[in-house]
Amino acid sequence: MTLKRRKYSKQPEIDTVKLVIEEVYKQVTEASRNLSIHTGVLRHWKRHFEANSNAAFPGKGTMTPEKEKLQRLRQENKRPRTKRESVKKETVFLVNESE
Repeated sequence: MTLKRRKYSKQPEIDTVKLVIEEVYKQVTEASRNLSIHTGVLRHWKRHFEANSNAAFPGKGTMTPEKEKLQRLRQENKRPRTKRESVKKETVFLVNESE
């Protein structure tokens, strides 16, 4: 049986991390046990929050400028590859047709 990944909204993630940072819980493992969140997920949230506290957990709609640029470059890189593949397919089709 496969488990579905839980999705959390931005505010509960921030509130949870603040509980850990403000030492309401002595350890991340204790917090994760009491809040029913996997320890690894909570540690990831904490690292992410400490790295960019003002822009933590941007969500899917809001990306950092670096991520936006990277996504745009990847899309631009994908276009020539698909054109090249379509030309290859056309060439194979024409060769097979002429035989």
